[in-house]
Amino acid sequence: MRLPLPLVVAAMMVPSALHSAPAETAKAEANWITLGTIGGPVANAHRSQPANALLTDQGAILVDAGDGTVEQLAKAGIPLARVRAVVLSHLHWDHTAGLQAVLGLRYQADTPGKLRIYGPPGTAALVAGLIVSMKPAAEAGYGDPNAAHVDPGDMVEVTELAEGSKVALTPAVTMVAAQNTHYGFPAGGELDRKFKSFFYRFQLPSRSIVYTGNTGPSPAVEQLAHGADSPGERDDRRSDYGCSHSTQRARHA
Repeated sequence: MRLPLPLVVAAMMVPSALHSAPAETAKAEANWITLGTIGGPVANAHRSQPANALLTDQGAILVDAGDGTVEQLAKAGIPLARVRAVVLSHLHWDHTAGLQAVLGLRYQADTPGKLRIYGPPGTAALVAGLIVSMKPAAEAGYGDPNAAHVDPGDMVEVTELAEGSKVALTPAVTMVAAQNTHYGFPAGGELDRKFKSFFYRFQLPSRSIVYTGNTGPSPAVEQLAHGADSPGERDDRRSDYGCSHSTQRARHA
């Protein structure tokens, strides 16, 4: 059809030994906005499901996309067309249900360019299923038999990540993936190899942002965030980080 907190573990200001942050790199610095902060698959009248936006001068990066993500983007004044990539922490519905609307409305609005989607093993199957669900409406279009048909699958590019994966999301933002303890599968077992729940460190020119969705106590999370300044509010009273939320230099919607 075509028309003509989860928890932010730390949003950290980290002086970089490699970057002196001249004026031209300051322009590339990113801002983190929490769009949805309710934990668990329960609807809430005042808070949306887990979703965040990392705003850069190269566009917006969605980090998780729970139900209500598109509406929360609108409330935050972020056009859907500005979203260039989506990063999923894990594949539970409260972190992914809004992806269907992101894909469908981008397609219906004829948004140019491919949407890059990153996530743990299984992300390709998830997105493939969403693309299949879009095809009836895409084929029907608006009833014009002469209208050109575009395959919804052509609008996405999916990358499944592994432990330690490093991705350049923009020329100024690099992401590193690591496994947290949201899943309790025995380490090294078949299910542990098949299903992953990741947290991410986003490296900017002058600071780093570390984000995890749901997790239990995790030495890996602590290690990747080690040495970073974390002056933002943080709730350490819960063993499941996903039941609380905090952020530095972010707006709550």
